[in-house]
Amino acid sequence: MRVLLVEDDDRLAAALIPALARHGHQVVRAARADDALRLKDTCEFVLLDLGLPDLDGLEALRRLRRVSSVPVIVLTARTAERDVLRGLRSGADDYLAKPFRTAELAARMAAVMRRGSRPLATAGPVVEAGDVRIDLTTRQVEVAGAEVALTRREFDVLALLAREPGVVRSREEILDELWGDVRLSASRSLDVHVAGIRAKTGRPHLVQTLRATGYRLAVD
Repeated sequence: MRVLLVEDDDRLAAALIPALARHGHQVVRAARADDALRLKDTCEFVLLDLGLPDLDGLEALRRLRRVSSVPVIVLTARTAERDVLRGLRSGADDYLAKPFRTAELAARMAAVMRRGSRPLATAGPVVEAGDVRIDLTTRQVEVAGAEVALTRREFDVLALLAREPGVVRSREEILDELWGDVRLSASRSLDVHVAGIRAKTGRPHLVQTLRATGYRLAVD
């Protein structure tokens, strides 16, 4: 897989590039955000450090998300919960704190790619819930006829619920299927993405929470 490593730390990059190569990846490095944005179309995956010299990594991520849905894992020493949430809200598919093991990074990259390629088992390509129209084939969402831009992960969550509208999916089931991880960090990520769906569609009751159970897509 072609990987773009956006990292200004020469020592870390020098260690990480051959380590990822041993896992079968072709790695191109960018030390600045402007170079990363220029190279975005040449890669299949982005590993993004947040401490870049020319632009804050979160802003670089937001700019990337305006024009690309390429999978992104944030690699950073920022471990505060608010930083993790900001990264996820800005469009990251996963978040890995430094220092980390290359084997864990490679496993997370594989998990992100599996989630993105997993086929949707559904009776039909379009699901409607009130004035919300969810096209599972084109991955488009419309509210009252107007298209709403969700992040890749937000759409994954919504599509999972849309497979069986009205059916409750447990938190553990969602986390296992979409994240491959039921730990607390992934659970917080799910909450962030559900909140994003509600806010962006302007339909706070579209995804219903059943306390101590899970979520379902409201169809009434």
